[in-house]
Amino acid sequence: MSATLPAGLTVTARVPASTANLGPGFDSLGMALGIYDEIQVRTTDSGLTIRVEGEGADDVPWGPSHLVVRAIERGLESAGVWADGLDVVCRNVIPHSRGLGSSASAVVGGLAAGCALAAKLDPALATSADRMVQLAAEFEGHPDNAAASVLGGIVVSWTESERPADEAPGTEYHGRTYRAVRLEAHPALRPVVLIPEERSSTAHTRGLLPDVVSHGDAAFNVSRAALAVVALTQRPDLLMPGTADRLHQAQRAPALPLTTAWITRLRTAGIAATVSGAGPTILALGTSEFPAELREMAAADGLRVVEPGIAEGVLVD
Repeated sequence: MSATLPAGLTVTARVPASTANLGPGFDSLGMALGIYDEIQVRTTDSGLTIRVEGEGADDVPWGPSHLVVRAIERGLESAGVWADGLDVVCRNVIPHSRGLGSSASAVVGGLAAGCALAAKLDPALATSADRMVQLAAEFEGHPDNAAASVLGGIVVSWTESERPADEAPGTEYHGRTYRAVRLEAHPALRPVVLIPEERSSTAHTRGLLPDVVSHGDAAFNVSRAALAVVALTQRPDLLMPGTADRLHQAQRAPALPLTTAWITRLRTAGIAATVSGAGPTILALGTSEFPAELREMAAADGLRVVEPGIAEGVLVD
């Protein structure tokens, strides 16, 4: 039997954007970025009201199907509580469909708000960060963006599947455990994102990826993903080789011509650049100020240059 929350409880979640892959770490490496959405939730006597300000205000449903609302309800359910009514305000700054983890941020913010409401009723119902990663990744299907928004910093994430011993070969198994660990970035590391006006569909760009890759390409990415961890945390002088990829960026290039051109331009200039998530945003990683001439060229191409810094994970008041 679920306990019902009293009306009048209020929480506010501040959740960072994220960038995934970081070049070779497909579906495993991520980083939290200092661009934030804010979600305010108040329990009421009945019904649902939701208001959306900023990014996506004209594009997303203002009702029970809204991703944040679904995540709030999942957070409440996970804690074994319920609310007769909710008043939700979403103040969105993270660009949508640009490869900056907006959907993962919405999920993490909603879950954090729901779990925090439950903890206000009973502190023993507080949800751990590991549990939050699991709940958020269940929405996403992979943990890289979600884990970054939960834990902050740089994350290495992975998925575990324990198949029953009597399961027939070839049967798809849905019992997945999502895990992540946080790494501390090198103090000199400075992420820069170049954000186009155009949007990208993750489903479309993921659909461009082949089902089978060569052993050579797989071995290349394994070595570069391992090197990326060293470069990001200890040796930023290794960022160029540590962000090289053969598994997904070239395959997505036909759908992301501006992104691809800018990655080539930046890498030619000695700046470690990759596709941010599924794109079209470009992630540039370095330790010095982003060159003014490149900033001007980017603006001329319709790219918004943002230096967000590396963020902490979701915070709830």
